Amino acid sequence: AGCGGCRQWATVALLSLAVLTPAGSASAAALPVVINTWAFRTAAETAWRVLELGGSELDAVERGCGQCEIDQCDGSVGYGGSPDESGETTLDAMIMDGNTMEVGAVADLRRVKNAIGVARKVIEYTKHTLLVGESASLFAVRMGFPYEDLTTQKSLSLYSEWLNQSCQPNYWKNVVPDSSKSCGPYKRPEEVTYKEEQTSSQRSVHNHDTIGMVVIGVSGTVASGTSTNGAIHKIPGRVGDSPIAGAGSYADSTAGGAAATGDGDIMMRFLPSYQAVEYMRMGTDPTVACQKVISRIQKYAPKFFGAIICANTTGSYGAACNKIPGFTQFHFMVSSPLLSRPTEQVVDCI
Repeated sequence: AGCGGCRQWATVALLSLAVLTPAGSASAAALPVVINTWAFRTAAETAWRVLELGGSELDAVERGCGQCEIDQCDGSVGYGGSPDESGETTLDAMIMDGNTMEVGAVADLRRVKNAIGVARKVIEYTKHTLLVGESASLFAVRMGFPYEDLTTQKSLSLYSEWLNQSCQPNYWKNVVPDSSKSCGPYKRPEEVTYKEEQTSSQRSVHNHDTIGMVVIGVSGTVASGTSTNGAIHKIPGRVGDSPIAGAGSYADSTAGGAAATGDGDIMMRFLPSYQAVEYMRMGTDPTVACQKVISRIQKYAPKFFGAIICANTTGSYGAACNKIPGFTQFHFMVSSPLLSRPTEQVVDCI
């Protein structure tokens, strides 16, 4: 993917100052472009620098998301965050080549920090798309990644606090003992009495779970990727939307790319990233494509927590989010020749 050293465009200064741009300006077209979820500035800067130095779009996605893994972005990416209900941190990631439609992904990855790097190796050294659990960790070691402890004092504290709060909140339902009042182990009751589920999402702006990134090169070549440590206090073995092609992200060099963030258990049911790219393929403006995807999910889950970023092959981009209490705007990063630096932008949720 990409044209490497053939890029002839001016070097853009990578400044650390935050710049907020309103939603109305998130539509100008220029290539290359890097767009990522949330105000993860160092990830945007790293990906942009890779392009400046002649790296490919896949390289930029891998390095950009990898920077968030190193930085432990907001505790929701990388090691030391979001312990599951057994206290262990596990990682999910994916990367997609919009030229070949190849995808590499890992889920429930244990004891390996560079999840997006392992996902890239799935593309390069296997005929598979997704590897999971202990077997994914074994694959990572075979590829030269070291085993490392993903637990930190912070993740231990989060786990301890959760236990002291009777394991609230959690992701169980219709089990005994009552999961809304106590810790497990839970089991299926002899007679099932189905309770109405809480309509509010357990995710919030304080627990956003994913860096999603789309990179489009000067020739319109698209790559995308995600990395996350998933839902905090999840049931062990849970896999969300992030490592699933079409859900966490999607890239197609004939149309564009998209990446989602939020309540993956809900969002993955709608393949929002794939749907957004298909809207753009039909000529829909990226912002409108993002909004249409959010609206489709709202019909079934009006109180879901989530957002999506979109960019087409001309360099136009946009984003959208679902408006709920405490989450009325979505911040994301954009890098492009039209901007003097990687820039934080914001859209109002719908």
